[in-house]
Formats: sequence, structure tokens, C-alpha cells
Amino acid sequence: MLVRDAMTTVVLTIGPTHTLRQAARLMSARRIGAAVVHDPDTCGLGIITERDILDAVGSGLDPDRETASAHTTTDVVFAAPAWTLEEAAEAMTHGGFRHLIVLDGDGPVGVVSVRDIIRCWAPARRRQPAAAAG
Repeated sequence: MLVRDAMTTVVLTIGPTHTLRQAARLMSARRIGAAVVHDPDTCGLGIITERDILDAVGSGLDPDRETASAHTTTDVVFAAPAWTLEEAAEAMTHGGFRHLIVLDGDGPVGVVSVRDIIRCWAPARRRQPAAAAG
């Protein structure tokens, strides 16, 4: 199975000046764990996750004053739609993160998460015959 089969295609994109509260509100409304941060001044893409927001708020930072840019991961590993789910899972495991922005051409076309991969693998796992004990 490929990343294109598992990814979420509705990508929440926010700007670097969004506050953490605004980012959290938008992510919560869509029930997603990450947003793509597009900075038009740098032409770069980054990602902010629920964990980034939780870490900031947990350390006492004000979510109404802190901006997404201060908590965005900019050293991003991108996936391609044609990657296998194994390749995506390996990149996530190696990098220690749970979301990959999926790029096709110049822009993001989706986000794939660990949850997305598990959703695809779990039904396939149930269909496999149990290994013989022995």
C-alpha cells in the first residue's frame, strides 16, 4: 500500500503569525494532529504538531502570544505519494516523529500520520492467517 492510499488529503495550512491558540483551535476543529506552516517570506514549509503546542503550553508559555513560527519544525522530512507505507513508517521511526507532509511537485497534497498507517495495516493484519504454534 502507498502513502497516497493512506494520507489525509485535506491539509490545514496556517501562517507563521498564527498564535498557538489559533493553531490549536483549527487543528481541534478538524480533529487532526498537525498543521503545515507556510512562511511566504522564506517560501518554506514547516509543520507544527499537537505535541509542539502541548510542550509550549506545558512549559508555561502563553498560547495567545506565542506564534506558530516559534514552534514550527522547519527541518522537515517530506514523503512522496508513491512511497510505500513501509518507507513512511521507516522515515517516522528514524526521525522520531508521527507526521509527514506529502509533497507532489511544488506543494503539499496531504499529510500521513502513524494513525493513518495503522488504519491501513490493521485490516490487512486481521486477514492474515495466524501462525501455527509450534
